[in-house]
Amino acid sequence: MRGVHIFFDYVSQYMKTRLQYRTDLIVEFLSDLLFQAVNLIFILVVFGHTTSLSGWSREEIIFIYGFFLVPFAVFTSFFNIWDFNERYIVKGEMDRILTRPIHSLLQIVLERMELESLFGAITGIIIMIYAGSELEISFSWYDPFIFLLFVIGGSFVYAGLFVSIASISFWSDARTTIMPMMYNIGNYGRYPVDIYNGIIRFVLTWILPFAFVGVYPSAYFLGKSEWYVYSFLTPIIGIVFFCFSIFLWNEGVKRYRGAGN
Repeated sequence: MRGVHIFFDYVSQYMKTRLQYRTDLIVEFLSDLLFQAVNLIFILVVFGHTTSLSGWSREEIIFIYGFFLVPFAVFTSFFNIWDFNERYIVKGEMDRILTRPIHSLLQIVLERMELESLFGAITGIIIMIYAGSELEISFSWYDPFIFLLFVIGGSFVYAGLFVSIASISFWSDARTTIMPMMYNIGNYGRYPVDIYNGIIRFVLTWILPFAFVGVYPSAYFLGKSEWYVYSFLTPIIGIVFFCFSIFLWNEGVKRYRGAGN
């Protein structure tokens, strides 16, 4: 409860700060919207040369992309740790974090959150509604709850992977390029995994499970019954990877010896 109270205090202060510079907030929103539009246009260009992709229609691919945007938006809003190594380890800001009486990861999440990224979730939902209407998908009363469960699971998958990568910095304080590379690999999760070869499918399912962010949970709403098992594994995979990342983080903090030469 103390952590929840601190979270809302941070959110309140964050909103006050961001609303002081409304123009910057609008520009960031438009930039994110443009980036998402470019990715959507890429899908449309691809389907300008074909009617299906490994049996998937254009609207199904668009639906998967829309779903992918929702957990990704939640992740980027609260786990903006792409520069953790350089900022907190190399520059020594982790020393400051460890002097405060709350969990170090929670502290970093709170001070690096970017709530304006949640607009990406709205964009994703709009894209899903459009694609769903084109596909004439019917939804049951319980589907919004399943959708929420899948979104949380997908967000945890992303968070677990990137917190684990950030934790490596506790053992090696040298600057690395793993984080940007992992962001690029994560983009594969917005497309059906059966368009890739067997090795890549295995990696995206069990090693770097980005497929559980987009295609597998979307398969449930698209009526792909052969993938239902993977769909409902989404929250489990998310929790497992996130719990492992917390364990790895805590072990890394124990090894941290502070900044210096």
